Formats: sequence, structure tokens, C-alpha cells
Amino acid sequence: MTAIEELMTRNKELGLEKESRPAEPALRVAILSCMDARIDVAATFGLRDGEAHVMRNAGGVVTDDMIRSLALSQHKLGTREVMIMQHTGCGVSAVTEDGFKDELESATGLRPTWSVEAFTDVEDSVRRSMNRVRRSDFLPHTDQVRGFVYDINTGALSEVS
Repeated sequence: MTAIEELMTRNKELGLEKESRPAEPALRVAILSCMDARIDVAATFGLRDGEAHVMRNAGGVVTDDMIRSLALSQHKLGTREVMIMQHTGCGVSAVTEDGFKDELESATGLRPTWSVEAFTDVEDSVRRSMNRVRRSDFLPHTDQVRGFVYDINTGALSEVS
């Protein structure tokens, strides 16, 4: 059985019934985090369904696609705050921009046009992401942007100023 088949089986066994809720997140917050499977964003913040938009990518960095999602979140679904959460021990800090692009080019014959967003200092990466949100012309709500580093071993959060 493939992983997807396993997940489909679990879904059928759960027999979930969802009540109708508005699309707008109740807390009016968007949380950007890394896709690392060790991070359970909902559990980290005690989130319930319908409270926040949770957006994830490799590294939890603000990219053009994150700005696109935040623009929709703010303009169409009412979010007003942005929380950025990156973490210790991130795999993106174990690669280099050129090194990973070289690896992909060697494997495929094509060099990626997109940025890997590799970093060595997670706090600097969080600051860079916060600044991208604050400077975006597409986001009307940039005054409540805060960034954090999640300790993958303890679950503790440290705010980045």
C-alpha cells in the first residue's frame, strides 16, 4: 500500500463530519512555518479548526508565493496579523543556494530559476522574512508581523526582534 492509499484509508475510517464554518479565520492571523514533518503547528499553538491560516514551505521563508497567499488571506479572507515561525535544525540551513542548484542541474540538465532561500542563521532568516512582509506593496496589514524560532527539541519559541 502506498502512503497516499494509507492516508485515504485513514480518512474513510475516521468518517469525519464537518460543520459549516466561514472561510475567514476566526483569529484573523496567518502563520507561516516550515514544512518539516516534526512541527505540528496546530498543536504548537493549540489551534482549532477555523482559527488561522497556516502556510508552509521549505524553511518557512517568505517567498513570492507566500506573498501571493498572504495577499489573498488579507484582502479576501480578513487576516490582519502575520506570524512567521522557522526552527532550529532546519534542513534548508544544511544546503547552499548554488550547491543545491548545481545538484538539481546535474540531475536534470536544468538550473532552477527560483531561489532556494538557503540560510545559515535562522534568526537572520526570520528577520529577512519579516522585512519582506513589511515591505510588500501587496499586503495592506504589515504592522502586526512577528517572527519566532521554534526549538525542534523542546518546542519552545523565541521571538526574533
